[in-house]
Amino acid sequence: MSETQTTTPDAEGERALRRSLGFRDLVVYGLLFIAPMAPVGVFGTLDAKSHGAVALVYLVATIAMAFTALSYAQMVRVVPQAGSVFAYARVGLGNGAGFVAGWMAMLDYVLIPAVAYLFSGVAMNALVPEVSRWVWTALAVVVTTLLNLWGVRAAARVGFLVLAMEVVVLAVFVVSAVVVLARDGTQRGWLSPLTGDGTQGAFALSAVLGAVSVAVLSYLGFDAIASFAEEVTGGSAKIARALLFCLALTGVLFIAQTYLVALLEPVSSARLAAEPGRQGSAFYDTLDASVGTWLHDLVAVSKAIGAAFAALAGQAAAGRLLFAMGRDRRLPRVLSRTNDGVPRVALLCAAVVTLVAAVWAARRDDGMDQLVSVVDIGALTAFLLLHASVVGWFAVKRRGGPVIWWRHVLAPVAGAAITVAVVVEASGTAQVVGAMWLAVGLAVLVVQGSRRAVPPAP
Repeated sequence: MSETQTTTPDAEGERALRRSLGFRDLVVYGLLFIAPMAPVGVFGTLDAKSHGAVALVYLVATIAMAFTALSYAQMVRVVPQAGSVFAYARVGLGNGAGFVAGWMAMLDYVLIPAVAYLFSGVAMNALVPEVSRWVWTALAVVVTTLLNLWGVRAAARVGFLVLAMEVVVLAVFVVSAVVVLARDGTQRGWLSPLTGDGTQGAFALSAVLGAVSVAVLSYLGFDAIASFAEEVTGGSAKIARALLFCLALTGVLFIAQTYLVALLEPVSSARLAAEPGRQGSAFYDTLDASVGTWLHDLVAVSKAIGAAFAALAGQAAAGRLLFAMGRDRRLPRVLSRTNDGVPRVALLCAAVVTLVAAVWAARRDDGMDQLVSVVDIGALTAFLLLHASVVGWFAVKRRGGPVIWWRHVLAPVAGAAITVAVVVEASGTAQVVGAMWLAVGLAVLVVQGSRRAVPPAP
């Protein structure tokens, strides 16, 4: 499809999205979904697994995820439509593969917001324990859903303010850490976040790569930018630039903050590995010991608010995915209806499913663990089909002009290999749930039979 052609295959006004997003709005959605301080919760785990080389882990993870960003950037130019990987796999591999990609991505887009809502509910319950965490969780779902129903542009404006708050808190942390390091020095060597702290033996590349398989999950969500392809002004090239910019910026933020925390960390990586109970709070414990509880509390409040708006971005992406699959008649057609350019039916359906999952988890002691164990497998499977779509479109079908082997074959194959490695490292529960969800999707595909979908574009 050329840049001059329409990007909304259904010409009916009731199934068309409104173009109102600029480059900044796209970056805001991507950063909101990822969260600028995403490493906070996994810092201790990565520090222990990498033998202290946690900043190097994020450097390698950023490079690894660049392959996925490159594949998205290529396919969004080919199919600048809502639905993201669903639309890409549809034209690169066929309608069946497109449905499977969308079906697996749905698992990710519905459950990641549920985790974020639950995180917000837990944090608010800690601040106001008189109100149950499931009530806070449900309230976060309702508020952000209303913003999404208001419109993508309005939600982006509010999201920008929340993102600005998160960036300010991150800046306060960086300045405070630098002041403490200049005044008191480091707890570990200056190069230890890149080479390891030496408490678990010599530098081990295998340990770093094992930690990378966990760290790449911090980046899940930047791909949501591609879901807004039909609502951006200025063409699909803006989507591609936003994807790459968002990944590069978050990589810098992740590397910088983990480098500083690792220098301040008073507990060795060996002790964290020996005492797993310390890993979840390692970031906060370091702030308490080196800077003070005030920064701990500031970061905690920022994370509570930021988590709800990360869920807002995820819910918006889920709505666009359901909208695209409904328009293609792979899901009920009613999901493709819009009101004033907003896919409200799809958004409400996504919100209801997310609300049920989040409140169910909030009422269980092990709810967070249950959700976290399965949220990533859907996105990773969709990434795998994304990379295959690049090869299918450019190298097999040769529909994109001359084949550039490093871009159309080597890069997506490398990205697919990384994705497979992460899936293999996933928990057994995640693999089982992913397989079951895939089986249900394949059954739905078989039931649909030979029903023709809307002819793929281009």
